[in-house]
Amino acid sequence: MNKARRQDSILKLIRSRPVHTQQDLVRALKAQRIPATQVTLSRDIRDLGLVKTPQGYAQVDTEAASQLARPDVAAIAREILLDVKQAQNLLVLRTPPANANTLAAAIDHAGWPQVTGTIAGDDTVLIVAPDTKTAEALGAKFAKFLQPA
Repeated sequence: MNKARRQDSILKLIRSRPVHTQQDLVRALKAQRIPATQVTLSRDIRDLGLVKTPQGYAQVDTEAASQLARPDVAAIAREILLDVKQAQNLLVLRTPPANANTLAAAIDHAGWPQVTGTIAGDDTVLIVAPDTKTAEALGAKFAKFLQPA
């Protein structure tokens, strides 16, 4: 399969209908007889400058992307955070499927000094704090996002 043809197909797909996950994209490409692995799609998504929005993947040019406001951690957490658990200096945040990366990216971009780093899966964000006390404070901060406004 030609990379340019696959990427052209990806762009046509995301412009014609909502595509919310890489699995949706794999299925849609497979229906067009275009094979693609998750690793290949991750590279294509990066190469094409696609971003994940509530409406699905969308293409944003680099100039427009730099002008977009960074997502606010509080706003995103209030919308998608389901649970917070602490394990020593680690926090485990649960989200609906396909939403963990959005929350982790917002945390990373916020540049909070209490966060040493994040790792995101499909529905789980792992936050590494420098120590247990800091993790407790962060956990309390995220727990407030779980409470009804």
